[in-house]
Amino acid sequence: MNNTPVYQDLSIPRKTSKLYELRFTKSGGRIDITDWIVFFTMKNNKSDPDSQAIISKTIKEHDSASSGIAVVSLTADDTDITPKSYYYDITVQDDEVPTNRIVVVRGKITIEKTTTLRDA
Repeated sequence: MNNTPVYQDLSIPRKTSKLYELRFTKSGGRIDITDWIVFFTMKNNKSDPDSQAIISKTIKEHDSASSGIAVVSLTADDTDITPKSYYYDITVQDDEVPTNRIVVVRGKITIEKTTTLRDA
């Protein structure tokens, strides 16, 4: 696995759900991520403490861990926030030692205004 994060800007319409699938490989082969923790954090400013995160997800269970697949799931409630650009990253920890964390993806995530605003 590469220790240099991928920069990827994302866009999500406000009040919608989105799944992001992550595939972890090394030398072309998949990595078993059974004991890994995946963190998704979205903030107004990169320097804000995690306690001020707009969205914070900690994923400890993976449906396809032996195949190296993790999923970050954002719900409609998660994205029911002010439309604008935020900073995010996805960080992995490969065991229970916090110093074993690697940022794998980072960038800006834009919550977009939508045309349909009604709830029912």
